[in-house]
Amino acid sequence: MKTSGTGKAARRHDERKAHLIAEERHDPYKARGKPAGPCVCEGCGAVFARGRWHWADTPPADAKRTTCPACQRIADDFPAGRVTLAGAFLAAHRDEILALARNTETQARAEHPLQRIIAIADGEAPGETVVTTTDIHLPRRIGHALVDAYKGDLRTHYDEEGYFARIDWRRD
Repeated sequence: MKTSGTGKAARRHDERKAHLIAEERHDPYKARGKPAGPCVCEGCGAVFARGRWHWADTPPADAKRTTCPACQRIADDFPAGRVTLAGAFLAAHRDEILALARNTETQARAEHPLQRIIAIADGEAPGETVVTTTDIHLPRRIGHALVDAYKGDLRTHYDEEGYFARIDWRRD
């Protein structure tokens, strides 16, 4: 196959190369390599061992102290996901809806320590509420829980080049 020129083979090569570059995701909080031994987060107590973060009743005695990616994102206020809630139904049922979001986080966090809510705040538009999260999976879970419980319109957008999920839920 040609690697340069204007022939058909060169275009295929260039398309494949561009496709590979487009799929690369950049997450500044993802570790570049795995630690040599077990680690425990000073902020939340999650333990990194056997290649993943998990909860442990007692951290290993030889565990090094570190900060997990979720605690680092919370400290930096640098979310990986955002759920925007809006609509007349939200205004009438805000407490119930936010309780569902918190319960969804509690369930996810029990198995995945890095899935957490960073903050719940008023949105840019009047009547909007924004929930920010430490990863891209929790917003989707919250959005689907809202649709299952209350119906409404759900829109999902994942950033192609970065590590970010944007979920919009609305019910009027």
